[in-house]
Amino acid sequence: MTLLAYAAIFLAATVLAVPLARKLGLGSVLAYLLAGMVLGPWGLRLIEDGEGVLHIAEFGVVMLLFVIGLELQPSRLRAMRKVVLGLGLTQVAVTSLVFAAVGWCFGLSIDAAIVIGFALSLSSTPLVLQLLAERHQLNTQHGRAAFGILLFQDIAVMPMLALLPLLAHHRAEQSLVSTLAGAGKAIAVLLLLIFGGRHVLRPLLRTVAETRVKEVFTAAALLVVIGTGLLFDMVGMSMALGSFVAGVLLAESEYRHELEADIEPFKGLLLGLFFVSVGMTANLGALLDHPLRIGVLVLMLIAVKFAVIWLVARMAGYHSESARGMAFSLAQAGEFGFVLFALAVSNGIVDQALADTLVIVVTISMVASPLLMMLQKPLESTFASTAPTRSFDRIESNDSRVIIAGFGRFGQIIGRILRMRRIRFTALESDVAQVDFVRRFGNKVYYGDASRREVLEAAGASRAEVFILAMDDIDLSVRTAEIVGKHFPHLKLLARARNRQHAIRLMDLGVRYVIRETYLSSLDMAQHALETLGMSRTDALESIRRFDEHDQHTLQQQREAHDDEQKLIQSAQQAARELEQLFEQDTADDTPRVQRVE
Repeated sequence: MTLLAYAAIFLAATVLAVPLARKLGLGSVLAYLLAGMVLGPWGLRLIEDGEGVLHIAEFGVVMLLFVIGLELQPSRLRAMRKVVLGLGLTQVAVTSLVFAAVGWCFGLSIDAAIVIGFALSLSSTPLVLQLLAERHQLNTQHGRAAFGILLFQDIAVMPMLALLPLLAHHRAEQSLVSTLAGAGKAIAVLLLLIFGGRHVLRPLLRTVAETRVKEVFTAAALLVVIGTGLLFDMVGMSMALGSFVAGVLLAESEYRHELEADIEPFKGLLLGLFFVSVGMTANLGALLDHPLRIGVLVLMLIAVKFAVIWLVARMAGYHSESARGMAFSLAQAGEFGFVLFALAVSNGIVDQALADTLVIVVTISMVASPLLMMLQKPLESTFASTAPTRSFDRIESNDSRVIIAGFGRFGQIIGRILRMRRIRFTALESDVAQVDFVRRFGNKVYYGDASRREVLEAAGASRAEVFILAMDDIDLSVRTAEIVGKHFPHLKLLARARNRQHAIRLMDLGVRYVIRETYLSSLDMAQHALETLGMSRTDALESIRRFDEHDQHTLQQQREAHDDEQKLIQSAQQAARELEQLFEQDTADDTPRVQRVE
């Protein structure tokens, strides 16, 4: 089969497998692995030489680590140092020790137990981040913590890549002089790369960038990755380690984003090819021969990681709900396990049969990860119904002039301004994790459900003047507005709306002042865009004013027709035509004046 035919097969597998996996709620990593199993010797047998493909596809891992290095800006690490160095280090260390101890008890050598324990302590960065993003959990407390742990795991791979050759069995027979010579070469290459990154790479990239020829800069980016990888390979170190160091050295350079953008397509395809080749070389016979043993190992892996991560998070001071969120997210093993197992086999640390079993275990744990996160919500509901619930906070004073219901990113800004003007307010938040998180930064907020009348009475709603509805949950927001309007009609109610539909529901309850959360910022940005394009500030403000007036009128019309979908569609279409005609007339009237401005 020709190289072109191989390329066509891999591209077809990517185009078919990834969209299908996304529709099923699985990640692209799992799609590549399953596609490789279908293409390989245990499936359709379209490609027999999986090992040869794997050798080429390892450049995907090299490029991935270069991009990870580019992301490791010192400023970013300093901002996340507590999570990365505290939570991340503890998780990797404790999980590695637990798995290494289990492996040693089952008869593995110390070297093999260390490598396997460390490999199983890692989670899948692309899989976890994708799953958290799809569930809108990246900005939650457990999402931020999971990202910090994953960041440390990616960093921790580098020392292991450097240690693998030293743990290799065939190195044990080398003389002390030979070992010291190899270490000396490695240190010399590392120092050369550090010096060259600052005094050679940056000037070289500057010279290439001045040519303004995009393909030349792309060639330079590939040369940096491949060149540093080959340099490290020459002295017996990992190519991936070399590209990672190069990425770190360029993380603070002005070319970081351009390098990442140029490498990304090659990294994505080659990394996908790597996972496909791992799937092709996976020994499915081990699963068919010993399904019970594989199943027990998968359950043990997930259970141990879940327990360790939950315990470490709780010891770090995280609330039980956030700790469980981290445990559900990170309970699988990761793609770096494939890399480490392959290197361990090539260095004689782990035998091929054990590596085949571990690859199957890691793959199944990754396949199970989306299913595990899908079960998180029902399991959380069951747990919440059986566990003792946290009682609402006792509110110390009830003489505040303002009550803020919902103290997330929206409500906190309002609270900061009120505090600046020394206006007393009471903040209520129904999310326990958010309450604990905000309090860690010195903010005073009470845990309470603002949709409950008794909580509002305790917060002093009968004596307050203004009630600010800043909740993120639309249904809870509407229910709270209804309670406030019914039992505390004297309060001036100011409400945040997530979208037009939310605004209409609030307006139907008689809320007179409703702010859509992105509306004013969008108008402000539009005004600046018009001014940047040469329009005078007066004309820009007038355009924004007329648009706002028209949009408010349209919102009222849509409110009247929101129960009739057909009328709603017609109203939106009519409003768009009217607005277009309005601005066309403005353009015709203002053409001479705009020309003078230009």
